Amino acid sequence: MKTRIMIIALAVAVAGYMSGQTVGDAPTDGVALKGIVLWPHQARNRPDLSAAISLEFAYALPSDVVSGTNVTGALVCDWSRFDALLDDIASRGHQAIIRFRYAYPGEKTGGVCGATAVPAFVKGTPGYKETFAANPEGDGPTCYPDWSCPALEDFTLSFYKAFAARYDADPRLAFVQTGFGHWAEYHTSGTKTQLGKNFPTIDFQRRFLALLAKSFVETPWMISIDAADDERSPAAYLATKGMSFGLFDDSFMSKKHDVVNGKGGWNERNWKSFGADHWKRAPHGGEISYYSSRDQREFLNPKGLYGTTWAQAAVKYHMTFVIANDSPDGPFATPERFRAAARECGPKLVATAVKQEKDGVAVTVANRGVAPPYHDIGLTVGGKSAAGSLKGLLPGESRVLFAKGAPLDGALLLVSKKLLAPVPLARGE
Repeated sequence: MKTRIMIIALAVAVAGYMSGQTVGDAPTDGVALKGIVLWPHQARNRPDLSAAISLEFAYALPSDVVSGTNVTGALVCDWSRFDALLDDIASRGHQAIIRFRYAYPGEKTGGVCGATAVPAFVKGTPGYKETFAANPEGDGPTCYPDWSCPALEDFTLSFYKAFAARYDADPRLAFVQTGFGHWAEYHTSGTKTQLGKNFPTIDFQRRFLALLAKSFVETPWMISIDAADDERSPAAYLATKGMSFGLFDDSFMSKKHDVVNGKGGWNERNWKSFGADHWKRAPHGGEISYYSSRDQREFLNPKGLYGTTWAQAAVKYHMTFVIANDSPDGPFATPERFRAAARECGPKLVATAVKQEKDGVAVTVANRGVAPPYHDIGLTVGGKSAAGSLKGLLPGESRVLFAKGAPLDGALLLVSKKLLAPVPLARGE
């Protein structure tokens, strides 16, 4: 799976660390895996901004990976195109947020505008019949998978099982987003949602979510806050009963996002449906709103957008990252502002005490951010591994990790199999 390109990417990342830089030179205050997120083409074309981020977002298509099944019924997969995408992102010292999708209004899939990314062998199942909308909400031609077909359900479960088995521990992959409907965002705006026809049934969704919860151990997975609708999904109920999955908001900081902004508040009510403490065990992320052309271009304005600053929104919703692919077109998208925005979200880990104790060194690590680390992150002191993990360390809390045989003046590095390279841990009081 590790190609020559990936080996070069890791070498570049390690070289960056050895020169005193963090992965991607991102201002992540001791941990990567957070901040403002761009798409790969932007990160390639804007090296100034690329140096100020640690994450890139991309869609991926099941139809690009799976061509059919073999004689045993197992999926025949070609992951080369997907690996090339991850390698490209890693070559910049960044990690990927990936969202596999079926429906994308107006987008060409296989050369056909609005076609689904359901593999051809599934579409060829007897009785399989997709539905079509010419221009839902002005977003363009849209085909919908046929969720009355058991073969599509079986394929979806098998595909995500295979995906997790191959990439769950891959350091190139930071977060997985998933779902159904337009852009896999749990809605079919402009088209009536019909369970068991153009949208999966509640029963299938239960099986799907249970599979993801079992299959992804190292990589946090996330679904849209639009899944809060209990007539469309069991997700909010399952979250309140303890199932751990992250949430993403595809119209974050929109004009009517919060209840306090007058009429609206749809987004805030959806967030609340998953429980006030949901963020303590699963990541919150999203995408800046597209409702107005100014939203993405201006959300980094230190004075705020619609009366709310990014820092205030990040605190309120305990955001770890936000996708802002149109922000480079605005006046506030400077490397310095991107770095500042990264400091305003996610965890902020600081070593507040380093003490010699018996045969080793005890390091007290505090989280001064707005969310905990959601990955299993450890610590080395002078090359010696400390016992324990910083995963789940809540804001305002501290945790002591002990490294046996470590020197008192040893370098403090955050390490994880989900990081491309070690990251220096900041010291503070």
